[in-house]
Amino acid sequence: MFTSSPFESPASPTEASIYSPFVVHAPSSMTSVAANAGARRSDAALTEVLRHPAIWRRGALRTNAADALPTGFEALDAALPGGGWPCGALSEILIDEDGIGECSLLLPALAALTAARRRVALVAPPYIPYAPALAAAGVDLAQLVHIDASAVDTHWTAEQCLRAGCCGAVLNWLPRTDYRQLRRLQLAAETGGAIGFVFRPFAAARETSPAALRLKVVADAHGPRIEILKCRGRFESAQTLRLSA
Repeated sequence: MFTSSPFESPASPTEASIYSPFVVHAPSSMTSVAANAGARRSDAALTEVLRHPAIWRRGALRTNAADALPTGFEALDAALPGGGWPCGALSEILIDEDGIGECSLLLPALAALTAARRRVALVAPPYIPYAPALAAAGVDLAQLVHIDASAVDTHWTAEQCLRAGCCGAVLNWLPRTDYRQLRRLQLAAETGGAIGFVFRPFAAARETSPAALRLKVVADAHGPRIEILKCRGRFESAQTLRLSA
C-alpha cells in the first residue's frame, strides 16, 4: 500500500508491525524546543531581509550614516535620512538647463570619494569636463574617468560601471529614458555599492522613478534652489532648500 507519508498510520496490524519502529512520539518539551528554534530562525531571516538598503520601516526615519555619503552642504545633509547621498542607490537630479549649479552640488562628495581613492566615472557628459575647475574643488583627477559613450550605449555603460563595484560614483546624463532602464541602474548601484547620479530634464518629474532620491535644481535671482521631490525614508512633502557649503 502506498501512502502520502511514511509516517501515516497503516491500515492493518501487519503493516503496523512493519512501520511501528519508525513511529516516534516526541515529548512536549522537545516540541517546544523545536518550535522556539524555528521561531529564532524566522526572526534571523527577517532581520537579514530588513537590512537590505531598499527596505524601509515606518518609524525608522534615519538610516545608518555608513549607508550615506555627506553632500558637503549642512542643510541638505540634515534633510536627508542618513545624512547624505544614499550609497548603493540611484539619485536623480532634475534640471531645466545645463550649468545652473547641478555639478557643483556634487563636487564635495566627488572630492571625498577620490581622496579615498574611489574611482568616479562620468558617462557621456554633454560637455568636456574642465579639469582645472575639478582639481580646484579637490577632485583627484587621477581617479576620474571620462567615458564618451554613444546615446545607444549610455545606459549599458553606466549600468556596467555601477555593477562592477570598482567605482565609488557614476554620473550619467539621460535626456530620455524609461522606468525599466532606471530600474536596471538602481539594481546595478545596489549590486556594486556605488552611488549613481542621473541628470534628467524637469519634465521627468511627472514620471515615476525607482530612484531612492530625486532632487530638482532651480535657478533664480538668488542662486540655485534645491527641491527634494522624493527621498526614501521621508514622509514629508516636497521640501525646498537654499544651500551653503
